[in-house]
Amino acid sequence: MSFTLDDREHPLAEDPQPGHSQAENRQIVGDPRALRALAHPLRLALLDQLMAFGPQTASQCAAVVGSTASNCSYHLRSLERFGLVESMDAVDGRERPWRSAATGFQFGTDGSDPADSAATIAEEVLSHNRIDRGARLAHRALDQTGQLSPEWRNAMGAASYALRMTPQELEELGGKLDALIRPYIALTRDGAPADSAVVHLQLDAFRHPDAS
Repeated sequence: MSFTLDDREHPLAEDPQPGHSQAENRQIVGDPRALRALAHPLRLALLDQLMAFGPQTASQCAAVVGSTASNCSYHLRSLERFGLVESMDAVDGRERPWRSAATGFQFGTDGSDPADSAATIAEEVLSHNRIDRGARLAHRALDQTGQLSPEWRNAMGAASYALRMTPQELEELGGKLDALIRPYIALTRDGAPADSAVVHLQLDAFRHPDAS
């Protein structure tokens, strides 16, 4: 089991400055200590914020994730120890900003090594937090639909499908979807149209738990 994190949206939050795209840098994270660090809901929210909107100070993060600047600073330093975020130089003596250490992360192990049991447990907690967080974002976006322009309301959508596939076919489909989505990743897209905004797209694919 594994999942990929490339960018997330906080509905109606401030967009990153245009023209500041980063070179694509995707990392695989399987270290149990890093997975346990990120399994904390606030740390996942902080990483989400940095990956969606680019460099942010602890104070900017706190205003979005519902915490204090000092608490966010503590958890950002924890993420920094495992190479998930990095601090940047302060501008004009102001509060230093933080940024994600990569433009995309793949978390998890293949589960084939018994020694990875600690990583697997941490990964499951992290995955549950990610699912819960995605649901909260979707509810917030739905609540704010009335504040959107007709163009954005019409563009929003949700769909679910019941597919019959082999594991190999599911993996192949995931690769094709990733190839379609990748050019639009917020941190790496250069020359985005002026009327573009950060969009949250979350895909979950799994064997149906009721399948026999």
